Amino acid sequence: MTVEAPVFEETPPEVEPARGAVDWARKNLFNNWYNSLLTLALAVFVIWALLALVRALFSADYEIIQANLRLFMIGGFPADQLWRPWAATYCFTVLFGVVGGSLSAGARDRATEAGLPHVRTTFRQIVIRFWPIVGLIVVILSFTTTVTPTLLTIGALVAALGAYYLGRVLPRAIRRWTWLIAVVLIVAAYVALAGFGGVGWQGWGGLQLNLFLAFAGILIAFPFGLLLALGRRSPLPVIRTISVTYIEIVRGVPLITVLLAGAFAIGFLIPRDLRPSLVTRMLIAIIAFEAAYIAEVVRGGLQAVPRGQVEAAQAVGLTPWRTMRLIVLPQALRATIPAMVGQFISLFKDTTLVAVLGITELLDATFIVNSQSAYLGKGLFVVTLSFAALVFWVGSYTMSRESRRLERKLGVGER
Repeated sequence: MTVEAPVFEETPPEVEPARGAVDWARKNLFNNWYNSLLTLALAVFVIWALLALVRALFSADYEIIQANLRLFMIGGFPADQLWRPWAATYCFTVLFGVVGGSLSAGARDRATEAGLPHVRTTFRQIVIRFWPIVGLIVVILSFTTTVTPTLLTIGALVAALGAYYLGRVLPRAIRRWTWLIAVVLIVAAYVALAGFGGVGWQGWGGLQLNLFLAFAGILIAFPFGLLLALGRRSPLPVIRTISVTYIEIVRGVPLITVLLAGAFAIGFLIPRDLRPSLVTRMLIAIIAFEAAYIAEVVRGGLQAVPRGQVEAAQAVGLTPWRTMRLIVLPQALRATIPAMVGQFISLFKDTTLVAVLGITELLDATFIVNSQSAYLGKGLFVVTLSFAALVFWVGSYTMSRESRRLERKLGVGER
């Protein structure tokens, strides 16, 4: 006798019908009386704030920015040598284009080797990705009085796009030397600014000085911070003690204290003939300060790497140096991306602290222009400070967006 197994009819899951904007608002914003009141109150406040913002934007007097735009951007750079900042700008646009194209080509080749599709980045996607910078450039160009800056900016954009596509078509053997191309272009940018009778960084100012201190501080402080983090985990007591002492002392004082120490202590200890410029001393202080914080960020990443990874590397015969370089550091640095970018954003904004020592950077320029006789007592601080705030917001927000994009690509926090 055969017993037939019972047959269960599978009921398909109920699919919730798509709701429109009205249904979504009724469910999430007006689902009861107090949420409805809160939604209406918030809507009234937002509308009022937007109208006030639009009224302020169109009624403000922007002549103070238009007349002092060069001071905001490059400080007291000589007017007869303005070609130098533009030449350096072209070097950096080519640098970013070549590096971006090389990285895109590398991703394309890896996808092809793995048999995966590769979606090419379009110009529209690049504009959407960097819309804050594009918007800031448009705002800055709107304050210019001649067409020359606009034409030069368009030329820089064309140069960046050409360099990007050049980086994509370079052979793989040449792309391995992209770092050397980057170094050459950075040196060329500095020579364009300071070489052959130019102006060294001790004479820079405005946004140019903020960017220089931030990027130079990041690039130079990172390897020192990495060495301090490794030194703090060293089995040698002397190296570990020196690293811990340095990190804890520097992290225990504010940046303004380190800047003042760099300005006066370095100048006191070094003979006058060998004494570096004030901007150089500020850069040394920033590097010393940032290295301690980067060391702690990296140390957190090193602790996040499982001990089993190191033991597995030792089991296959890797030396301690190769284990650290090939196994531990890639995973540790990947895990530190959010904290590391947050530290870089903080450094970019903290470069304004050099103004206490009489260095004219972007924020200090907003106070200098308001003390000019033509604008004294007119209460235009709101206009100039808003302009400086916009510049710093664009820089910080762009770094934050790129950090999140990199986290998604590397799967930080997901695997």
